[in-house]
Amino acid sequence: MQHTPRLIESTVRKAARNFPAVVLTGPRRAGKTWLLRHLFPKAGYYLFEDPDLVARFRHDPQGFLDGVKFPAILDEIQNVPEVFNFVRARVDREPRRAGRWFLSGSQEAGLMRNVTESMAGRAAILQILPMSFAESKSVSILRGGFPEVMSRPAAASMWFSSYLQTYLERDVRSITAVHDLATFRRFLGLLATRHGQLLNKSDLAAPLGMSVPGIGRWLDILEITGQILLVPPWFENLGKRLIKSPKIYIADAGLACHLLGISSAAELEKSPFLGALFEGFIAAELVKAQLNAGRRRELYYFRDQQGLEVDFIVPGVSGAVQLVEAKATATPTPGMAMPMHRLADAFRKRDGAPRQVTMSLVYRPSRSSSESHAILPGVKALPWQDFVVADSRTGRATTRRGRQLSRDRVTKR
Repeated sequence: MQHTPRLIESTVRKAARNFPAVVLTGPRRAGKTWLLRHLFPKAGYYLFEDPDLVARFRHDPQGFLDGVKFPAILDEIQNVPEVFNFVRARVDREPRRAGRWFLSGSQEAGLMRNVTESMAGRAAILQILPMSFAESKSVSILRGGFPEVMSRPAAASMWFSSYLQTYLERDVRSITAVHDLATFRRFLGLLATRHGQLLNKSDLAAPLGMSVPGIGRWLDILEITGQILLVPPWFENLGKRLIKSPKIYIADAGLACHLLGISSAAELEKSPFLGALFEGFIAAELVKAQLNAGRRRELYYFRDQQGLEVDFIVPGVSGAVQLVEAKATATPTPGMAMPMHRLADAFRKRDGAPRQVTMSLVYRPSRSSSESHAILPGVKALPWQDFVVADSRTGRATTRRGRQLSRDRVTKR
């Protein structure tokens, strides 16, 4: 598979120059291994899904690590969590030697727990998601961003089916004792029909005959393994009674389409889920831009009990905010932007002083018309392609202006 440059590459290199260890997490098949082996081709590579290698490590951990080639890539390390203590001891012996250890895995929560316990202050922590449109023009709502789907689009349906089977057998079983994988697979399909909606665990539990706590545990599994995005409500009090439940999205739009049985562009255009799929696609692109720039994930939505709703709020520097409405239409209208205008007014009234508020109405352009234009004072309507590329550039510029990597992505003592 031909290497496509990833936007996170410069962030990984920067981390390797400044920290003894770099931890890279992300969903299975998002490109973690490919990225590390491309950036550090002379590094030793050790895959902890190989039973023989795991057995050799557990038989003699110190002897195994004595024999690794530096820099060393230790992959899928959630399978051997005890490795962190041994790596920590070696880092402490040579704390000024940067870029020697690269630890990767597909279960973020398990990795993070071990990093905070064993590698605090010693590791830069980064997350990679499937490819963004800013990285490959092949990324789309229908196909998503997994690199292998981009390289073999004709086999997308078969790839997603295999991916789900592997995910169920490896990740789900390794995290918790899910005895009924068939029901878990039904749960994934049901969750796809709630894509872009407020999370309602009772609504998910009833059709499956499960308890609400059981649904909560299964949602935790999906979040741990990077398969869903939970977008929380905006946290500032604007004098309104706010909705407090998060919105939920399948993290990769292509996987969401597969779970919904959408396999062609024609089916997508006719689908009642098109609007939600487009909204989730934009949500994922916003998050990818943040993570690729080495920033923490910060994405919110706004909805109050009077019906005022804005799809996304992205905090910026010095209190600035970006408001985003995602509309699966080729004909954006001023009325679609009015909620952002009303929310911007609420920000200004509360602050008593001007706050920098950027407002973007993101839409799906027709082939004959794809220009950005002002749709209301202060609101720009942008084709989604232009918005995604511009947001990616803005995210990296923000990082260069002084958001140090160590503040946002490094564990503290």
